[in-house]
Amino acid sequence: MKKIIVTSALPYANGSIHLGHLVEYLQTDIWVRNQKMSGNNCIYICADDAHGTPIMLKAQELKITPEKLIEKIYKEHVNDFSDFQIEFDNYYTTHSDENKFFSELIYSKLYQNGDIISKTISQFYDAEANMFLPDRYVRGDCPKCGAKDQYGDSCEECGASYSSSEIKNPISTITQSIPITKKSEHQFFKLRSYEKFLKKWVSDKTLQKEIRNKLDEWLSEGLSDWDITRDAPYFGFEIPNTKDKYFYVWLDAPIGYIASYKNYCDKNNKEFDEDWSENSDTELYHFIGKDIAYFHALFWPAMLEGSGFKKPNAIFCHGFLTIDGEKMSKSRGTFFNARTYLNHLKPEYLRYYFASRLNNKIEDIDLSFDDFCSRVNSDLIGKIVNIGSRCAKFINTDFENKLSDKIKNQKLIDKTLGSLDQIVSNYESRNYATNIRLITSLADDINKYLDDEKPWIKIKNNDEKDSVQDICTDGLNLFRILIGYLKPILPELSSKVEDILQCATIRWDNINTLLLSNEIKKFVPIITRIDKEWIENMKKENEDNSDV
Repeated sequence: MKKIIVTSALPYANGSIHLGHLVEYLQTDIWVRNQKMSGNNCIYICADDAHGTPIMLKAQELKITPEKLIEKIYKEHVNDFSDFQIEFDNYYTTHSDENKFFSELIYSKLYQNGDIISKTISQFYDAEANMFLPDRYVRGDCPKCGAKDQYGDSCEECGASYSSSEIKNPISTITQSIPITKKSEHQFFKLRSYEKFLKKWVSDKTLQKEIRNKLDEWLSEGLSDWDITRDAPYFGFEIPNTKDKYFYVWLDAPIGYIASYKNYCDKNNKEFDEDWSENSDTELYHFIGKDIAYFHALFWPAMLEGSGFKKPNAIFCHGFLTIDGEKMSKSRGTFFNARTYLNHLKPEYLRYYFASRLNNKIEDIDLSFDDFCSRVNSDLIGKIVNIGSRCAKFINTDFENKLSDKIKNQKLIDKTLGSLDQIVSNYESRNYATNIRLITSLADDINKYLDDEKPWIKIKNNDEKDSVQDICTDGLNLFRILIGYLKPILPELSSKVEDILQCATIRWDNINTLLLSNEIKKFVPIITRIDKEWIENMKKENEDNSDV
């Protein structure tokens, strides 16, 4: 049994969870559930990212304290994740005593190493707002490729990262004024001191090819020192032995992984130190979006190396979500919050659909609502769930809810079970779409068997009636295997099937257990087909709320 810590990127605590976020959390949740079904001690950790200027400004706009804002958003996030059947072992916040402790500890170790230096820099300052401008509150032309209306720290067009002082034609997004420059003393992490370590750390095992190539490019250009300071006013942790200087949110946010795990250990009387120590056998995996690879694959491992903490075994990046071929956009009506979706559609639909599109590549995936309906209605319900309902009907009605004491088609059972290793391997390698295709193909074989045997005809013939019990016992055992294969994707639907079939909780080590002479419950509908009107109603709600 392996011990594994898994994290998803921390959602920012100034807004709602949206469908784009859910690509990552569902991808991670499926991976974790597979590990747990394999018997591994897999602990899924996350937290709200609760610091930074946007939260401070949002709280001011709402006339509440930042603490009240992040408390409200935390509850909303927890409810959304829970309703999408995303099961964290610990969900916390970066605005915590634990995170303050570890942020100061890591900072002090880096400082003692000589990895923290002070520099006086010129920064953009909004004279109307009376504040220094964080990078994300400056927009202008990219200094590398010239693209218009880019953030002050990175370009969405060419992917370049840069200092906000380099951006051309800057504008403050707070007041729309042209910012002035003022000098301020900041502290920097000497990232360039870790180039040798990072070149060694970057490998096929730790990063996907596309991210590894990008890091090689950044490393070949030479790394710059990283500004870890933000000036007051700022919502975050004040840097020890300074006045009106705060840790940049990107310093304490990833440390939130460690803090959340410490909170988990304290609540569950678990040992913490052995899992995050430099030479720990515990495996650590991060799931993130491709847009934050720079922070996770350069700054984060360098900070961990410098402070003596465990580095990630691997970082798994994914692409973005588009809706009906369009970039997610409120103005285009293609930006859907998680709760808007849940007001109209079941979480299982999206879990299944995203799984049908996800692989281990860094590719954007598209939520096409026509394809969404087709895959759920035709494949999940029409092909897979229908096996259970059509076979249980005869067992319930004609055989007093009791399965046969024998299997009629052992060859088909063996063939279906023969895919187990491939199924588990695909989950491990994040090739969920391959699993959906394989499971759908197996369902086709099972439906063909039932169509060939025609139990609905044989049940009318006394000489063949008993064989119907055997055929449907085959079908329900095969159905249980398919539902077991889908369990990481559809956990609650799987639990409903386990209850109907009165079987043990399905794991990879017991999925080959056959149900013979078992009594089952009456089969009730476990999921209904999508009505396209539900999607139209969701779009209508989204349109009505677009200006809110």
